[in-house]
Amino acid sequence: MPQPEPLTTLQKAALVVGAGFWRTTSAPGIRAVTMSDGPHGLRVQPGGGDQLGLGESVPATCFPPATGIASSWNRELLERVGAALAVEAREQGVDVVLGPGVNIKRSPLCGRNFEYFSEDPLISGVLGAAWVRGLQAGGVGASLKHFAANNQETNRMTVSVEVDERTLRELYLPAFERIVKQEQPWTVMCSYNRINGTYAAEDRWLLTEVLREEWGFDGLVVSDWGAVERRVPAIAAGLDLEMPGPQRDSTDAVFAAVNSGELDEAVLDAAVARIANLAEKVQVLLRGDRLHPAEQTEVHHALAREAAAESMVLLRNEGAVLPLAPEQSIAVIGQFARSPRFQGAGSSQVVATRVDTALDALMERTEADLEFAAGYSFDRYADVQGLIDEAVAAARRADVALLFVGLPEGAESEGFDRTHLDLPAAQLDLIAAVAAANRNTVVILTNGGVVSLEPWHDSVPAILESWLLGQAGGSAIADVLFGTVAPSGRLAESIPFRLQDTPAYLNFPGENDVVRYGEGVFVGYRYYESVDRPVRYPFGFGLGYSSFAYAQLSASATEASVTVTNTGQCASKHVVQLYVAPPVSEVVRPKRELRGFCKIELQPGEARRVAFTLEPRDFAHWDNRTSDWRITGGEYDIEIGHDSHHVALSTTVTIAGPPRERLTLDSRIADFLSHPVTGPILARAAGGAAVKAESGTSMLDMVASMPMRRLMRFPGVGNSLARLPMLIAIANNPAVLGLASWWQRRRAP
Repeated sequence: MPQPEPLTTLQKAALVVGAGFWRTTSAPGIRAVTMSDGPHGLRVQPGGGDQLGLGESVPATCFPPATGIASSWNRELLERVGAALAVEAREQGVDVVLGPGVNIKRSPLCGRNFEYFSEDPLISGVLGAAWVRGLQAGGVGASLKHFAANNQETNRMTVSVEVDERTLRELYLPAFERIVKQEQPWTVMCSYNRINGTYAAEDRWLLTEVLREEWGFDGLVVSDWGAVERRVPAIAAGLDLEMPGPQRDSTDAVFAAVNSGELDEAVLDAAVARIANLAEKVQVLLRGDRLHPAEQTEVHHALAREAAAESMVLLRNEGAVLPLAPEQSIAVIGQFARSPRFQGAGSSQVVATRVDTALDALMERTEADLEFAAGYSFDRYADVQGLIDEAVAAARRADVALLFVGLPEGAESEGFDRTHLDLPAAQLDLIAAVAAANRNTVVILTNGGVVSLEPWHDSVPAILESWLLGQAGGSAIADVLFGTVAPSGRLAESIPFRLQDTPAYLNFPGENDVVRYGEGVFVGYRYYESVDRPVRYPFGFGLGYSSFAYAQLSASATEASVTVTNTGQCASKHVVQLYVAPPVSEVVRPKRELRGFCKIELQPGEARRVAFTLEPRDFAHWDNRTSDWRITGGEYDIEIGHDSHHVALSTTVTIAGPPRERLTLDSRIADFLSHPVTGPILARAAGGAAVKAESGTSMLDMVASMPMRRLMRFPGVGNSLARLPMLIAIANNPAVLGLASWWQRRRAP
């Protein structure tokens, strides 16, 4: 077969810029690749799209957005959703779906939180990896986004995230790292923002040193749409493809930079090779037995319904108001029951193949009277009090009042952040009035980001956090309310009492185009647990219609296992959560961190042994001094939690730390005193200086943080420590250190 002619420099320069809104540029031997927004449903625009890519799209299954499906904690479910999206993508000729979004929910105010999984990187990474695995096994590429530290919408295209490396490594990069290493997504999408002053699209440390050289990513790095400020520095940093296109100025700039020698042509060749590799991957899409389009639509709708049912979190159920009995009369109150909001606004908005409403689904299920009242309206000219009065009258006539409230579309969207956590004022008045009229009021929430449950929380016996549930959410709500499906969702983010309690409160969204991540690694439950700040509901919380017990926890440095028993009366799924709590050390660390989770299904009375694998990273923190992971030696608690706050079982494992650092004259006095060789010698030599005064301190305590070299400069001290260099050499001898450490342990009480 004849080989294609080599590409010219101009052809190569054109390839690294898109040809349209959703398509890459083609060249001899390299086909164009078609992309589409995701990730909870396909958004294919007919005719190549509009100028902003936000217009009408082809109907597709709308699965629950990430904010909802993350609460399922079910990796197998995410993989099946990814596989279904691949089927629909292939039908529409889509090669790459732009997702998943695994950015951390740093603040509940982020307007795009409905597209992200969690405040915790383990959940984001595990669930995101499952989604990618399902999609790419179906012959369609993923685009892991937004890399990195894209945690707000305010000034998202220009804001500089000021963040230290430890915070990046422990919180904002691990989800990306896990997915890249485990699943090798075909593309990674860089974010708009700057990181410590450098645009992500131009950040060589991020795109090349970390992503490619350290993590081994071999796919294509693509820009977010419009994220490229300067094309030549971006390609030099590792950004292969600029989208959208065409951008003639970018093509010309790359071509000129190669000709002038500013850009090594080998860098351009590498980017072109990655584009060619992607085109080759999608060249042969999987073909196999296919369902009839109508059958496929029904199958995927059923999957969306299953996913929606697992996405809901039962927060409160006093007096076992739920599940409902078919013979109970029901007042369904709230416009959302009739006109559901099932997804967020912006680039991920899907035209659903069909939409189930909760009102219709409840009418099909109940055997008694059902009455509907709108309760509120999003028309600002509506009769607010008249709607409330109508709702109260309906509530008084019913055994149970189902009250659907939440955030309107205009309250949260891509492009802007929220300013508060409150429900609309009219809805707060409605809740108070209905709760007073019917003691069996169940509140069903519709929201993409966390909302405040104050001041009405204690006035109602039951609360169901349903998030945004996708197109089958209405039927799924009826399934859960009537007990056809037992609720098994768990919160993937904490629900605070107040916005002021959130860790990023004083640093979000920043000022003067700079946002400082002053809270460091203490985001979400890591903060609340560490400072003992109460929340309304902790991370990992969720009720069900059954109960579960834990027993026989065993753990080592490499594994842990626990027996879980369904002690209730109905079959149900349950999330087992494993946390690791570090010992006290000189590095301030979260009180506990999620290090494993598993969702299982048990019949009444059934017990199962659940095992977890533990890795060295599960005990480590990032050391900014050495730019590496470091384990502090000591006793770590392995905890099985009902959630991040309530620990059911705990055991301790001893983890060895790194070899003791060598002593030098620049080591602190405290380092010498804690050393098994030099400590006893120097304490005796110090004599009275080591004796505690009535205040409880000694002279050595006062100078403990001083480097030894500086202490030796004080008059008379240097002469008395003249033999210290020789003592340091002896102490650093491994054999001597080992013997002294053994003797120290032997004498310990």
